Amino acid sequence: MASAEQDEVLSPEDRDFVTALASGLEVILAFDEEHPRMTLSEVAARTGMNRARARRFLLTLHALGYVRKEQRVFELAPKVLKLGYSFLSANNYRSVIQQVLEDITAACGESSSLGVLDGEEVTYVARSSSRHRLMAITLSVGTRLPAAYTSMGRVLLAQLPDRELDAWFERAVLERYTEKSITDKAELRRCIMAVRQQGYAIADQELDSGLRSIAVPAFDANGKLLGALNISTNAARIDHDTLLEEYLPLLQAKARLIRSLVS
Repeated sequence: MASAEQDEVLSPEDRDFVTALASGLEVILAFDEEHPRMTLSEVAARTGMNRARARRFLLTLHALGYVRKEQRVFELAPKVLKLGYSFLSANNYRSVIQQVLEDITAACGESSSLGVLDGEEVTYVARSSSRHRLMAITLSVGTRLPAAYTSMGRVLLAQLPDRELDAWFERAVLERYTEKSITDKAELRRCIMAVRQQGYAIADQELDSGLRSIAVPAFDANGKLLGALNISTNAARIDHDTLLEEYLPLLQAKARLIRSLVS
């Protein structure tokens, strides 16, 4: 019974749910690459809050140093980075992972990342970039991409217990980003089951035309899932055979190395 209580997730209607904290985080997350600077009205529209409520949160975040204000325009302050770094610092594997990613990039000349599952998205928590630009957006630590259409996302979904995977599919909304995007849930489930069996995932131009990637799960010495390890490349330069014959063994070797070094 205690275990069930620990695993229970509060709903917004629960008396222990702190609405003000949730709303403050929502305001922070409203800022992104497409909306780096916004007026009060724009923040209110992005969050669905009324202007008075959005104003209180913005001014509070400004007073705490998380938001900068210039006349009528607000933007995030560098202090926000501390929220992300708190996650990284709380995990003693950061330096090991970063070195592994840089070694992968040095070995194959491609970008490599570690991502974790966060709801319907994958969040990049460590990355080594190559000189090749892969997507219209800039990928960096903190970038969030839809899990359904990334190799890391599918690897992480394959690691979920069946009950959690069922719940994920109930919430998921599948969108068509390219002509190759899988929008049928039954087909995506079959794909994830195949990933679970084979131990790796390939995403081929489903999120962005020309983007091809391969990923494997990364565990610590105790078998705890740390995230997904990937190599991202351009489909015009790297074919499937190269992914399977060269990049997959490289990723698998590095995943074994991580398991031997991180406890």
